[in-house]
Amino acid sequence: MTPDVSPAPGDAVRLEMTKWGDRPHWELDAIFLGSDDHGDWIGAPAGTLNARPGARFVSEVDAVTLVPRAEHLAWCLPTFQAPGIWCTVYVDVATPAAWDGRVLRSVDLDLDVIHGAGHGGRGRIWVDDEDEFADHRVRFGYPDDVVAAAVASAERVLAEVTAGLAPFDGTADAWLARLAALDPT
Repeated sequence: MTPDVSPAPGDAVRLEMTKWGDRPHWELDAIFLGSDDHGDWIGAPAGTLNARPGARFVSEVDAVTLVPRAEHLAWCLPTFQAPGIWCTVYVDVATPAAWDGRVLRSVDLDLDVIHGAGHGGRGRIWVDDEDEFADHRVRFGYPDDVVAAAVASAERVLAEVTAGLAPFDGTADAWLARLAALDPT
């Protein structure tokens, strides 16, 4: 982040995702929670409106999203969710996210790595939307280097989530607790 525009903990921020070709996708308002060795953390409390053209939903649980600092995770945006819904980790494979003041922007590349919320945190882990990625890479003309980066990111993240490596090792729990402490409900 550029020092003169860095959000401070507690600042309102906005996450704006697009699809390839600058087509609108998910947007939501969030709270900048802070940074650590893994990157920047933003929080969306339960009740946050998530909207895109043709769809919208209100978050049922608190969630925190990591803007990774590590180069090997640059092509993803992991979201960690509090217990109570169908998954605990939802990782969007996406172009490297960039801050523009208090707006975080990235291009969603269809592939997702998901850790289901099974019993005792041992839910199924899988890559989702491979069919959508295959269709969109042709229909919207994803460049070969973007395709290679997206596929490599999905494979790497799948392995790291499966192995429980940081930040997929419970690191997000402290950030979820920080978000919960801010939540006035």
